Amino acid sequence: MSLLEQVEAALDTIRPYLEADSGNVSVEEITPDNVVKLKLLGSCGSCPMSIMTLKAGIEQAIKKAVPEITGVEAINLTDIDDPNAVLPENLR
Repeated sequence: MSLLEQVEAALDTIRPYLEADSGNVSVEEITPDNVVKLKLLGSCGSCPMSIMTLKAGIEQAIKKAVPEITGVEAINLTDIDDPNAVLPENLR
């Protein structure tokens, strides 16, 4: 199974949760240093919680299933300076 297929399989485990909120994710690239670059789709692309979704959900699922992956980045993540962005430290 290729690295892309492994990443897609990991994403398939969390896609139902993303789709429940009218969102999804697509793999745009896996870099030579094994960083997965994703595009957040649907409501995930504009959601103020997209930072949390990426770090707490998507990244953990991928890294757990595919230990070779060194990082996960979204190419269209809600900007961290956006006043509506929800950051992990703001959830406490």
